[in-house]
Amino acid sequence: MNRVTIIAASVAMLMTGCATADSKMAMSDKAVSDDVVAQQHLALTANTQGKGFGPQSPRDLDAPAGNNLRAFNSAPAYTEMNLCNIHFHKNAEHKGGEFTKYAGNGDGKGFDSGYQYSGKLTSAELKPAAVAACPSEHGAVNPGDTIEVHYVHSSAQVTPGPTLGACLSESIMNPQLRVETQVFVVVNDDDALDFKELTEFEMEDGYYQAKNIPKDTGTPIQYDGSTTGPGYNEKASPLKVSWSVRPQVAKVSVASVGEWCKGNVFKENHGHGVRNLVQDLDLLSPIGK
Repeated sequence: MNRVTIIAASVAMLMTGCATADSKMAMSDKAVSDDVVAQQHLALTANTQGKGFGPQSPRDLDAPAGNNLRAFNSAPAYTEMNLCNIHFHKNAEHKGGEFTKYAGNGDGKGFDSGYQYSGKLTSAELKPAAVAACPSEHGAVNPGDTIEVHYVHSSAQVTPGPTLGACLSESIMNPQLRVETQVFVVVNDDDALDFKELTEFEMEDGYYQAKNIPKDTGTPIQYDGSTTGPGYNEKASPLKVSWSVRPQVAKVSVASVGEWCKGNVFKENHGHGVRNLVQDLDLLSPIGK
């Protein structure tokens, strides 16, 4: 298998979680039943039992228990890695901190599910936007919506770009990966944070760095996990990821999110679906150990 083939296969594997549901599934008229989600959890356990998979993501950050001790070296601090991709999920994939309100089961394939900001917003902040932000077949991003932003970093010598494939290189096919994670609530307020500024990056000390990741949203909760996305609801991700998730929510301007979706180096134009919370303790690492 030549290098191009290897890279193509790796990119396809990386993108399964984030893209499968995005490209194939239309928004459901109503949420699936609890039984559907329960069957997905059972399938995940059945499809992974005894196969040696490492710890998975996302998870309840307030529940530190986990039995998966398949250790791997945590990735370096993100300041010592290259930013390779930025994307966001509509609703938070993780649960914890200020994002504990369950959005519902959704369509069973990642949309209209996940977790939302559990605080209160003003009527002005919730005023409908004049122009729909990031419209897609699964709906737009609206004031009051929660988004989970993933700043993906790689130990490989790479340049920020589209898809998680930008985190790989011909020289290093198994780089260490770290995801710096910030949950935002979208508001109709031009004085809120500007998403285009939040995603700006530049070279610093030899590494591509996102310059404006919020630093005032609490001490990040760090744990060992995997790539996410609804494509992994019934199977495990084989990719190892060091996670760093900030517990507090920041407010971001809906207009700025919409402008970013109209054109960015990552070629992102909508919010991705979410993977079910992983509940099987054998697929979770212990937090803080």
